[in-house]
Parts: sequence; C-alpha cells; structure tokens
Amino acid sequence: MSTVAGSTWSGTYAFRAPRLVEARSIGEVQELVRAGGRVRALGTRHSFSDLADTDGTLVTVTGIDPELRIDAEAGTATIGAGTRYGVAAAALGQAGWALHNMGSLPHISIGGATATGTHGSGDGNGNLSTAIRAIEYVDARGELVTARRGDPDFEALPVGLGAYGIVVRLTLDIQPAYLIRQDVYRGLRWETVLDDFDAVTSGGYSVSLFTPDWAGDAVAMTWVKRRLETDGVPAEWLGAQLRDEQVPIFDTPDPNVTQQGRLGPWFEGLPHFRIDSQPSAGAEIQSEWFVRRADAPDAIRAVRAVATRFADTLLMSEIRTIAADRLWLSEAYERDAVALHFTWNDDVDAVERAVDVVEEAIAPLDARPHWGKVHHLDAERIARVVPRIADARAEFERLDPEGVFSSPALERLGVRAAR
Repeated sequence: MSTVAGSTWSGTYAFRAPRLVEARSIGEVQELVRAGGRVRALGTRHSFSDLADTDGTLVTVTGIDPELRIDAEAGTATIGAGTRYGVAAAALGQAGWALHNMGSLPHISIGGATATGTHGSGDGNGNLSTAIRAIEYVDARGELVTARRGDPDFEALPVGLGAYGIVVRLTLDIQPAYLIRQDVYRGLRWETVLDDFDAVTSGGYSVSLFTPDWAGDAVAMTWVKRRLETDGVPAEWLGAQLRDEQVPIFDTPDPNVTQQGRLGPWFEGLPHFRIDSQPSAGAEIQSEWFVRRADAPDAIRAVRAVATRFADTLLMSEIRTIAADRLWLSEAYERDAVALHFTWNDDVDAVERAVDVVEEAIAPLDARPHWGKVHHLDAERIARVVPRIADARAEFERLDPEGVFSSPALERLGVRAAR
C-alpha cells in the first residue's frame, strides 16, 4: 500500500495524490497555493476514505509551530491547526484552561477534526467545531484570510471539509479548567436504554455506550464521565454496576485507554485513549451515522434487528450524543443528534456490505454520515439529509471559483460543483 503520500493512520486507505508537501510555515503554504494546481490539506490522517485525497498536491500543516496564544479576557486560545488535540489540551490545562469537549482520540489534529465535525459526547456539548471563534486560512489566491464568528456565512466554514482553503490557525473558545471522573458500568440493559434514553445519556457530562455485537439483553459497557469537585460516584446506576478495574475497549496488548475510576484533569478524562499509545484498535475501518435524538430508540432497534448480518465484521460500536448547532455541514445541524459509530475489521469487501446493511436499516430516519468515515451516501441522498449543502457549495464556489481546493470526493458528495 506504499504511495508517495502514504496512507491513513490505520493503514486502510492509501492516498493517491502524486505529491505531498510537509509545510513548516504558513508562508510555505501560501507559496504552494500560488504555484498553481489543486491542493488539499492533510491533517493527522485520521480518516477512512478518500475525503482528504486529491489528484493534485497534499499539504500537511502539522509541522508548523503551534504558537499557542491565550487571551484570558476574551476567553479564547489561538493555535496552529495542525496541532494534535492532546498536545493543545495539555498546554491549556497547565495554564488553567480547558476546552468544552474532546474526541475519543487525542491524537487527531485540531484542523482536521473540526473540518469533519468530530464530536465527542454529551447532551449539552456541541461538536468540537462549535468552539471555533475564528479561522485563519490560505485562500485560492494564496492570501492569508481571517474569518470570524458573526461574519456573513461564517457557519459554512468550521465544518468546511477543506473545501475553501488551507486552514492554518484556529481561535477556540476556552473556559476555566475542570475535573473529570471517568467510570465504567456493566449491565445496563437495552430495555432501559430504549425506554428511558434521556436518563441514560444525562447520567454524566459525557456518556458513551459500547457494544461489540448489538445482541443480548445488556450493553457491554457504559462509560460515564462526570464533572466533579470531589471524588465519589454511585456503585450502582440505572441497574448497572460500577467496575473498579481498568476496562479496555479493544483487546490490545497495550492498555491504551485513559484512566478510569478516579478524578483527574479534564484533558485526561474526556478522551477514551491515551495520546502516548496506539489509538483505537489499530488496523480498522470506521463508519458513523447521526440521527435525531428523538429517533435514537428507533435507530437502535433498527440496527439490532439486522445486527446478525454484520456481526462478523464489527469490532465495536459506540453510541454518543451531540447538542444541536448552526454550522451548515455539521452532522448536528439544527437537531440534537445521536451518533451510531461502528469500528470494523480491516476487510474492505465485508465493510462495504456491512455499510449497506446499516444504511438501509436507518435510511427512514434521515441519517447523516460522518464526513471522514466510510459511508455510501451519494450527492442526491446527502442533499436530502444535509439541508444547507447547496448553500455551503455556493459559498465554497464563491471563495474558490477555480476549484483549487476541490477534489473528486468533494464533487462526488456534492460539496463542490462538478468539474
């Protein structure tokens, strides 16, 4: 699978771009764009499809100095888009500040994660992109441009899929640092999840339900992350039992999950995996779909009804919640959302079949796909479930009329106009 541009972090997609540039400064990015030809930004390669790929040049900004700047009065932090969340979070934490949420992996870059709508969990928590106050990007002329919250059509840009420029710096909302206690419960019954979904997901600041097969009477394990001032949690919760020992998500030689059963800094408790370890299961493929919160029980029932058809392909599923937002291409645009995540075995043909099964099961619920993961929705189907896709496309075409930042994937999805 060796190519000039290499592959994704899990090794399950090889980039086809004929050229890769590892920029060390914003000026280098500007020069590259001004040189002509198609260009696409490449983050920490945590994608599972051709979304980040191009038939032109890939440029990574992960090597640019993060230059973290905290504005305590404004409650913001400005940092390089190529910075990994775990690195940024630790620096913020040491300075007494925090982000509102993090994704399951701290390994991912801020620019790449926000551009695709990465979300974490929590009934009251918007996805990571909702924290963006300002975006600095290199436009199609090679100029450095700043877009700010409140600008006309700004909502098109935070979840922008790299479709309008190369994002190099981001300004994020921050808040005073807080503590998180992360606990694992066993024995939460599916009946409880379906009958009182709100009680389950409101059990903590961030709640995740994990299951490797969707079968049986109970969820395999429920991770509950609570914002607390002092330690101590109930040993029984909604009929589920607290586990004292470290509980891994995947059967890996390295216990790569974050600390459980104790109170600690927010940046250690919110992610699922440690930044100094292999993320997730390793060689894998991921898919994820988002339904309305009100439709979550129906979606879960629909998946459980067809689960035997993909059981041999599934490593683990996770169910999370995301608060509604106003970002045009966000998977939670104007609706509180529930994410149904699937980590698959590294078997492309089997995954293709499994994706078809899941999408058919939840299609009546207007499920939206995660932009950076494997799905089969084409432009016509996406237009039916992503209401502002045409507006976003028009804005991207206005900002980049020659299609410098377009790509076959973006055109196939209807994010950019066909060329």
